[in-house]
Amino acid sequence: MEKFLKLWKKYSFTLLIAFIVLGVFDLRFAVVAAICMIAPVIVSIFKGRFWCGNLCPRGSFYDNVVSKFSNKKKPPKFFKSYYFRAVILAIMMTVFISGVYKNWGNLYGIGMVFYRLIVVTTVVGILLSLVYNHRTWCNFCPMGTLASITGKFRKSKKVLHVSSSCVSCKICEKKCPIGLVPHDYKGDILSHPDCIQCGKCAVACPKKAIGYDKITIK
Repeated sequence: MEKFLKLWKKYSFTLLIAFIVLGVFDLRFAVVAAICMIAPVIVSIFKGRFWCGNLCPRGSFYDNVVSKFSNKKKPPKFFKSYYFRAVILAIMMTVFISGVYKNWGNLYGIGMVFYRLIVVTTVVGILLSLVYNHRTWCNFCPMGTLASITGKFRKSKKVLHVSSSCVSCKICEKKCPIGLVPHDYKGDILSHPDCIQCGKCAVACPKKAIGYDKITIK
């Protein structure tokens, strides 16, 4: 399973490319994007934002393609603000729901709503990566925001743990694409609701002080 997940994280971005290409020829195909809108929230009930860091094809695209030419600058803090994210979520959902409502019964029209939404937000993510880092979009992605909120209520799940052997060298902080501070959770679970569990902090830790542990979230 771990081997499959590793391959998925590395190559699932091809599904995003296939989606964009196939959507040009038949907009009805674009409706499959509904999976990527529903799945993050469902997965978050059990594993927090695990989808964002491990299963999302667009996340894979940002990690494996965009990261090669993106800036390495941390996104501004207000991108993580729930007030800002609530505004983005409200705007996106309004555009999406009104678009589906106007095209109800027309699969091509609904497909266009999905297609336009995915393409435009992907382009926005790419442009933001040129100014900040490759995962900037993930800070306020509407589905990521919902997953973050839902994930707060999960209990006794497999989450990252920062052991007491942590020496606060801050390497993990530099490697976190979301801009979290893992070493602040020394001797505890990395319970931040926005942790996408990409594992970059665990890989970078010279003391191997970060890893998975099944602990009940209080």
